Amino acid sequence: MIHYFEQLTSSNDEAALPHYREGDVIWAERQSAGRGQRGHLWQSAEGLNLTFSALLEPTFLPATEQFSLLQVVALAMVDALAEFDIEAKIKWTNDIYVGDKKIVGILMEHKLQGAFLSRTIAGIGINVNQTEFDPELPNPTSMRLIAGKAFDREEVLGCITDKLMRRYDMLRRGDHTTLHTDYHLRLYRLGEKHTYALPDGSRFEGTISGVERQGALKISTPQGDEHKFLFKEVEFVLKN
Repeated sequence: MIHYFEQLTSSNDEAALPHYREGDVIWAERQSAGRGQRGHLWQSAEGLNLTFSALLEPTFLPATEQFSLLQVVALAMVDALAEFDIEAKIKWTNDIYVGDKKIVGILMEHKLQGAFLSRTIAGIGINVNQTEFDPELPNPTSMRLIAGKAFDREEVLGCITDKLMRRYDMLRRGDHTTLHTDYHLRLYRLGEKHTYALPDGSRFEGTISGVERQGALKISTPQGDEHKFLFKEVEFVLKN
């Protein structure tokens, strides 16, 4: 069920309340403290985009397999955009790109019950009809900028929720292989040589060769070495 709010502090915080159940979607027109990856605030123009949180209860999934849920959400976003003739890629770990521009941000939050997950909230922001952005944002785009036309946000959200549950059903059935293969095939910069940055500020040239099942990004260097990176251990160097 989709629950619509004019304003919330955070749709993820609302979705964490105990009366919501699996499949519920919290759509907030405005968020005073919407969170993005790495603790950044998610900026969204009122009435033009979609900012929402989807609640799942993956009690069947060990906590060590939580990256599978990110694959589910990322693939659902790519699947939904394809329905509107927009070809998107998954930028490891939590963004969806069209070309070299960001159209979707994802924030995953999990609760555990012993060694298994009990609740997962996927906070999602997608630029739908916005055409002008804060110049401080490095590389945003929107469905409207790409397609040259406006979109019905309710239709877009309905498509996303449908694709999300389809991908989630694959996970429930234990079809990790298809999810992992599809995620790999849709990786941004897969097989391309680019520059990457390490936390100490140093940079290196490398080529993404894939992602491990637990979520580590694999980058091969021109010297023939393959390095594995977890979240926050490497950054993409992007051109504005």
